Amino acid sequence: MAGTKTVDTETTVVPLEVEPATVAFLIPKARAFDAKVAAADRDTVSQPGEDEDHDALVDYGDDPVAAEIREVIEDLAEDEQAELVAMTWVGRGDFAAEEWQDALEAAADRKTGPTADYLLGMPLLGDLLEEGFVALGYTLEDYEVPV
Repeated sequence: MAGTKTVDTETTVVPLEVEPATVAFLIPKARAFDAKVAAADRDTVSQPGEDEDHDALVDYGDDPVAAEIREVIEDLAEDEQAELVAMTWVGRGDFAAEEWQDALEAAADRKTGPTADYLLGMPLLGDLLEEGFVALGYTLEDYEVPV
């Protein structure tokens, strides 16, 4: 038939070591945490170098959402943690989904401290994680996400 085109609706799903259900659990938690961090006031009278310490205390402190995210991330194996970092980089546009192996290698090579600290310090973590998750062929609709 003229003027019609067949569209391939099959999306390639990149196999992950980390359970996709774990990522689907982390996304709304990270969004809740992002909302709290964005609302935090910064001290307008601070000394040089104090802002980083202040942010760590204010943003994470006794926040149960941050503690839950941290616990889930710390319970993952190193390769699973690297996948979360690589996934956020794909979501941010640093790597394309087709460059997944490169993103994984970079995440493993560039690790300098606790993964949870790095991810929790990333603005818009929930959005970046979801963007990467979707780019790798997954959807939140496929998983039961807690409210």
